[in-house]
Amino acid sequence: MSPRTTHLDKRVAGAMSELSAAAKKGLGDPALAELVMVRASQINACAFCLDMHVDIASKNGESPQRIALLDAWEEAGDLFTERERAALALTEAVTVLTKGFVPDETYEKAALHFDEGELAHLIGLITVINNWNRLMVSRRIEPGGPAW
Repeated sequence: MSPRTTHLDKRVAGAMSELSAAAKKGLGDPALAELVMVRASQINACAFCLDMHVDIASKNGESPQRIALLDAWEEAGDLFTERERAALALTEAVTVLTKGFVPDETYEKAALHFDEGELAHLIGLITVINNWNRLMVSRRIEPGGPAW
């Protein structure tokens, strides 16, 4: 077994949890927030976060079909709304900063569907789930395992 720690300082975890809650509340769309968190967690291969956010999305009424096709949202036709597609494109761009920035076209599409405050909260949400993914993956926390 590889070396790892399951320890996470409770103050760090608390601050991250507060940031998550603030971003979700400011976005004002809990269903979309879960789609964003599932998609980032798919990209980052975070089993802990996927397990958690798929469960939350399901409990909030998200369909199994949409969850199953989230990894292929671009090819899923009109299964996802234009607003959701803009948020998912932004999620991917922020999660995979291959060129060091979010492409203008991706940002502009998102700005068509979200006001300035919502967009700021969406970016905050994407950023915090990426941080959670990194915390869980780097510590190799398995689904249902101890978060801290």
